[in-house]
Amino acid sequence: MPHAEKTVVLTNRMGLHARPSTQIATAASRFGSDVTITKDDMTVDAKSVLELLMLAAECGSELTIQADGADAQATVQAIAALIETRFGELDVDA
Repeated sequence: MPHAEKTVVLTNRMGLHARPSTQIATAASRFGSDVTITKDDMTVDAKSVLELLMLAAECGSELTIQADGADAQATVQAIAALIETRFGELDVDA
């Protein structure tokens, strides 16, 4: 089974709150691969918003995306792109 992995740094100011977690879970669910995200020693299912929120990932956190399945590489690339573009969030004071 193909495996893909990438480590990224969370750079959006508010970290992994509800909206970005939903974006990750939605993106991950579009693929057939099993996909997890790890922060420190905690690994969660990237297709679950609630599990992603349990990571309590703040700005600057290192996240490792891992996928196993036929579309593993595309899955990791899609999620990494969301994180690297800060989920489309503007870094301005509200």
